Amino acid sequence: MITLKTSEETAKMREAGLIVAEILAACRGAARPGVTTGELDRLAADILKKRGATSNFLGYYGYPATICTSVNEEIVHGIPGKRKLKDGDIVGIDAGAIVDGWHADSAITVGVGKISPEAEKLIAVTQEALRRGIAQAKVGSRIGDIGAAVQRWVESQGYSVVRNYVGHGIGRAMHEDPQVPNYGVADRGFQIKEGLCLAIEPMVNTGGPETRTLADRWTVVTADGGLSAHFEHSLWCTAKGPVVLTLPEGKEGVAAA
Repeated sequence: MITLKTSEETAKMREAGLIVAEILAACRGAARPGVTTGELDRLAADILKKRGATSNFLGYYGYPATICTSVNEEIVHGIPGKRKLKDGDIVGIDAGAIVDGWHADSAITVGVGKISPEAEKLIAVTQEALRRGIAQAKVGSRIGDIGAAVQRWVESQGYSVVRNYVGHGIGRAMHEDPQVPNYGVADRGFQIKEGLCLAIEPMVNTGGPETRTLADRWTVVTADGGLSAHFEHSLWCTAKGPVVLTLPEGKEGVAAA
């Protein structure tokens, strides 16, 4: 069932969102050559413990870590471990938190050291895709408007959007209805109502949209080995426009990526 959230409920989601923003900022700063993805995971776990929050990733369908770290051709769900980041890598960091039963979920992709112009453009295009998707999350609009805006922008830049993995509703559970694809037709799909909370998360590939899953049963990679980037925010749809819940402190209510 799709649930509509009140301001009191989304205040708890905002608390969780601030913790997620703190995790992502810390991981962004720590993602340097020689650092392992496991070290980033431990950093995230320490912040959750310090803030009195819990992870909505750890143990989810058996997932074994606090965050996801997806490097280069890895799209989503990369498991942190002993892998050392190298100069020129890009790494998608997906993090979540639960506060008093309310969830927040966000992701960024960052460059490690000096990255290629191609990687820089991919990251910029994906972040802009998220901004454009969020801008369509208006009361009275439809889910298809979000996906159409993302797809139109990404494909105009010569990239492809992943179709096998999509955004989602969020609230008392990390994944709620409705699904939010990063492709689609404008003015189609579920109509956005006041109080709906969504996690919009474009996943963009330099090559084709096809994916495959590695033997660990979690890590999703591009089928053609091309680079992939991922950005995500959790947001609350209000009569005044979308309110992003996973921005850093001091940026409450800003409808931007």
